[in-house]
Amino acid sequence: MQYTTLGRTGLRVSVAGLGCGGNSRLGLGSGKSDADAIALVRAAFDLGVTFFDTAEVYGTEEVLGRALAGIPRDHVVISSKSRILDDGGTPLPSAAVLANLEKSLRKLAVDYIDVFHLHAVQDAHYAYARDELVPMLLRQKEKGTIRHLGITESPPRDPDQLMLSHALGDPCWEVVMLAYHMMNQGPRRTVFPLTMARGVGTLLMFVVRNIFSRPALLAQTLKDLADEGLVPREIADADEPLRFLMHDGGASSLTDAAYRFARYEPGAQVILFGTGDQEHLRTNVASLLKPPLPRADVEKLHALFANLRDVGLVFPDFARAPFSIATPYVERLEHR
Repeated sequence: MQYTTLGRTGLRVSVAGLGCGGNSRLGLGSGKSDADAIALVRAAFDLGVTFFDTAEVYGTEEVLGRALAGIPRDHVVISSKSRILDDGGTPLPSAAVLANLEKSLRKLAVDYIDVFHLHAVQDAHYAYARDELVPMLLRQKEKGTIRHLGITESPPRDPDQLMLSHALGDPCWEVVMLAYHMMNQGPRRTVFPLTMARGVGTLLMFVVRNIFSRPALLAQTLKDLADEGLVPREIADADEPLRFLMHDGGASSLTDAAYRFARYEPGAQVILFGTGDQEHLRTNVASLLKPPLPRADVEKLHALFANLRDVGLVFPDFARAPFSIATPYVERLEHR
């Protein structure tokens, strides 16, 4: 495993971070058992993964806590989150967010959470989060229940990352979680220069998600973009549109290319991935530990896709509405 320091937090973390939400939810989203999920987390730790990201709405805090039980607390870094809106879209009072933090601590069976985020914050609610919720969370940081404070964007609702552009002007945030992938390169201009200048740690999500793991979706997306004149028609009409990335010395697969593209972007620190399968886990980690993609391939990706926006930014299959204004998606999963 390779490790990095997460911004100015000083936390030493694996560059590969296991995400416990998304479509897989450690395999629980596809019907696997708690025992399977626990075994997956332990397998990740055995591979050197030390960063684990969960949230109240994922429904995986408790199983993650059970999986990490017995591992010395200072050997892992745990990230979790609280929504800031109720199911009707009304801002949660600070007491409710504090209650969510306390529930997360109990479910994870820990005394503190290394990075505690306000989850999927939209730009319209940012000032409320900063002015009404952050003071309470900073008091919790003083008490030691939180080590570092983070904020995550809601990519499908904020493709231009307006919320993060405002948040990065405030000193309270030590970590941000953002969407970045081969066809969503906006953060190269809007986010990473600020995080690097201000010592803010970065956690990258949506690096693969559906667009690079489902060939039919990628093909249709490129055809739609070509129809709008946003990508060359010859790319969209190719049988394997991004085949140029796979060659000797290049990527072994499209997902391999996606992970390596994000991993070596200046400003990228932890690349989050989700899985419910141990072989998939090993493959993802292996990709993140490979060298960068060839410079010519990266430059071609920049030339083709640097100006795209709002591509491949979709909620998990069973959570199309933003979690911050809808029933927690673990409950929707149970009733789908």
